[in-house]
Amino acid sequence: MGEIKVGTSSWADRSLLASGWYPRSANTPAGRLAYYAERFGLVEVDTTYYAVPAPETTSAWADRTPPDFTFNVKAFGLFTGHGAELAALPRDLRPDGRDTGRVRRRDLPSSTYDELWQRFRQAVAPIAGAGKLGVLLFQFPPWLAHGENAKRRILDAVERCRPWRVAVELRNASWFDGDNAPDTVGFLARHDISMVSVDMPQGHESSVPPLLLATAEPAVVRFHGHSPEWSTGGKEDRFRYAYGDDELAAWAERLRDLAAETDELHVLLNNCCAGQAQRDAATLAALLGPEADWPGRYERRRAALRVVR
Repeated sequence: MGEIKVGTSSWADRSLLASGWYPRSANTPAGRLAYYAERFGLVEVDTTYYAVPAPETTSAWADRTPPDFTFNVKAFGLFTGHGAELAALPRDLRPDGRDTGRVRRRDLPSSTYDELWQRFRQAVAPIAGAGKLGVLLFQFPPWLAHGENAKRRILDAVERCRPWRVAVELRNASWFDGDNAPDTVGFLARHDISMVSVDMPQGHESSVPPLLLATAEPAVVRFHGHSPEWSTGGKEDRFRYAYGDDELAAWAERLRDLAAETDELHVLLNNCCAGQAQRDAATLAALLGPEADWPGRYERRRAALRVVR
């Protein structure tokens, strides 16, 4: 069975900080990341979707986590066809010097877009250099439908990331309709791209089925929950969901089967609302058993260090 790493999508979203999951002693960004990294061996960096951080910031993340900790880094929104706030762009790259409003790729000259990619790679480099980069996660928008143009867009992003590993989450049902499903899976496998398997509400334009497949290393599974407000609510409403023990037990069985087919499996709880993702991730990790027992390994590592010293 491959190694299983369990974590959550973000360690510092506002609802988590307000939930009481962190103790009062973890009252700084460094302290919160250290506390998180004692309990989970994997985290998804969500802030990089909204803005490209400075390399000094990502270097500090790498420095504050154990040697075998893993960061999956979400790609900047402009790289997946989403928009971005102008204020999120470096000041020297903002078109016409404006500070407000939103911008899309078509609003930027090619040289500016290429420079944004360069700075994104510079931000990721300290994490990769420390051996802590799992995948770069590209979450494409619901309007990106199956087709050759869409595949070319995906490959352009992937090639800009190499040699780092890439995972792609598709959010348009057309990718898995009828004959498109084997075509999609084959396309990702041929290009060594991890297909993100998802658990999410069904019956929406953005819904994809929960197919557990490993098209590349590592296999990646993300849990969005089953909020009835998936299509109508704000961010917290769409991801407000608590997995039941029976649900997680059933998923643990399926995840163990997937782990038997791959060297490494990344499991991420994205029902990020007031600490629920952290609670569900801890429960799921316990159900998965020793292969996912990060806290146990963390304590054994600390004990070994004390003996060496």
